[in-house]
Amino acid sequence: MAFLEIKNFNKTFADGFKVLQDINFTLEKGEVLSIIGSSGSGKTTLLRAINFLTFADSGTLILDGEELFDGAKKYKESILREKRLNFGLVFQSFNLFPQYTVIENLTLAPALLIKEKAKKNRRAFKSRKAKNEWVADKKAKMREECLAILERIGLSEKANAYPCELSGGQCQRVAIGRALALKPKILCFDEPTSALDPELTGEVLKVIKSLKGKDRTMIIVTHEMGFAKKVSDKVIFMSEGKIVEQGAAKEVFENPKTEKLKNFLASVENKED
Repeated sequence: MAFLEIKNFNKTFADGFKVLQDINFTLEKGEVLSIIGSSGSGKTTLLRAINFLTFADSGTLILDGEELFDGAKKYKESILREKRLNFGLVFQSFNLFPQYTVIENLTLAPALLIKEKAKKNRRAFKSRKAKNEWVADKKAKMREECLAILERIGLSEKANAYPCELSGGQCQRVAIGRALALKPKILCFDEPTSALDPELTGEVLKVIKSLKGKDRTMIIVTHEMGFAKKVSDKVIFMSEGKIVEQGAAKEVFENPKTEKLKNFLASVENKED
């Protein structure tokens, strides 16, 4: 059984536009999948549906053997919040909290989860003091883990800086670190370099590439074709809400089978030239 299975995802907007049509694919643990295609092809909507930020009208999502979503079912918001924790999403436009330092941006959500877990399991503690000590210990360990993440992404010296003091590339690296801090099973990126100047794009792509490993599963919506070819195990090409082609990265880029993909790759090459 695959680590991630997307089966028959369909979604129609209120105006009748079919943004996702019969989307099916699988992903193994540790694989990197890039989703490519022209603007309006459904790439971002698919990524948002996988992260439960929007919902497919039909279809199922199975992660690590557990069915997390069935379009025929309704879910409480509290349940959806738990399901979202399986995925970390890095947006195009950073979305950092400007009033918090870099390390605070990383630790905020994990700290809230620690407090929430303590509250749910309060009967397991013999006293309020014991609970507070448990929370403090967990927060201290979590902070150390976040500092280690900052070192990994090359920003340890910026731990106490504010977002306004960082470059766009550094802000995006902080956003990546924030997603990593929640230890998601799948790390997702939605056009992570589209808001950056060309000279800052390379540093972000380098960090993403460095995260690739046998235990790190990633899905990347990107317009960086050269990067997608180098870092991806699999590639999906979407057009008009459908998967037109999918397969190994080298096969998709070097041996496109459909005219749509051939034309898309040719148009991208012409822009780069």
